[in-house]
Amino acid sequence: MSAGRGDRAAPPAPDGHWEVRFADAASAKGWESLAQQARENTYRAWITLRTAPRPATETPRHHRLKGGLHRGQTCEQWQIEVTGGGRIWYLLDTARDTCWITFAGTGHPRATDRR
Repeated sequence: MSAGRGDRAAPPAPDGHWEVRFADAASAKGWESLAQQARENTYRAWITLRTAPRPATETPRHHRLKGGLHRGQTCEQWQIEVTGGGRIWYLLDTARDTCWITFAGTGHPRATDRR
């Protein structure tokens, strides 16, 4: 069965880690494509989402975007560049310690850089 909206991207998070969930079915499908193309980099991105989704120092490959909405709540939005074109965009739901993946894919998102 394929992952979909609201599903976890992995097993439940242990104490002190962030939950990682898909915001919609398209992000879940994109995650699978990204994992097939760049398995190791996608795994590293997942570890980052789980343990340090808000980096102390931004880098060109992991930086903050303009905020986004999730369930009517304004959240910080971040991007991880997994490959040259592959991206993961996610929202931080600090009330639930959850990263909501809003986009994952092997190509740059259609929307231009939202900085």
